[in-house]
Amino acid sequence: MPKQTDDSGSAGLAGRRGRAARNDAAILDAAREVFLADPKAPVAAVAERAGVGMSALYRRYPGKEDLLRRLCHDGLRRWIEEAEAVEAEPDAWKALVVFLERIVDADVHSLTVHLAGTFTPTEEMGRDARRAAELMGRLVERAYAAGLLRRDLVVDDIGLVLEGCAAVRVPDAERTRELRRRFLAMVLAGVAGAGVAGAGVTGTGADALPGPAPEPGELNWRWRRPGQSGRV
Repeated sequence: MPKQTDDSGSAGLAGRRGRAARNDAAILDAAREVFLADPKAPVAAVAERAGVGMSALYRRYPGKEDLLRRLCHDGLRRWIEEAEAVEAEPDAWKALVVFLERIVDADVHSLTVHLAGTFTPTEEMGRDARRAAELMGRLVERAYAAGLLRRDLVVDDIGLVLEGCAAVRVPDAERTRELRRRFLAMVLAGVAGAGVAGAGVTGTGADALPGPAPEPGELNWRWRRPGQSGRV
């Protein structure tokens, strides 16, 4: 009889790796939710939200600072990925706007605002931060050169815009996205250079601001006490 190969060991290893990857994704998703709500929350709250044991969490992240660092570094990597993705776009204004829309949708700056100063950055994070700044600078310079961006705007102003977008938040995730896009479009309309209007270019392909306007009292939800319903 031909010799049969027992590959149960490799299959078992693949299964363990798959579970580990799923656990890691669950931990990071839970950590993002927990620490955005309360940066001082204990890691036990993350494990509970993720549905994993503390041992599973500590195998991946020996301490809370390691977890916070990973979250922010992932956000920085996302920034670089999105900036590199629009470099080939020939329209300088569209490249800038698409990049900003994607970063706003990814909610990168909520991590920056809430978690900055809660961990010690690594040298790799420092290199990535410099790369991110370089890419952002190139996007802005392209828009300047094409006459599509007012010259009194500086690169760091973009960070303020993104932090402002991150501050827009309602309980519904999709409504949050709509309102953030609307806020971004309003800001971009204010910083666009004369070339944008002259070329008939807007960030969304239309003159109208995207998404329904905020309804009266819609943004007052954060002032309600627990259990209170209705508008304030």
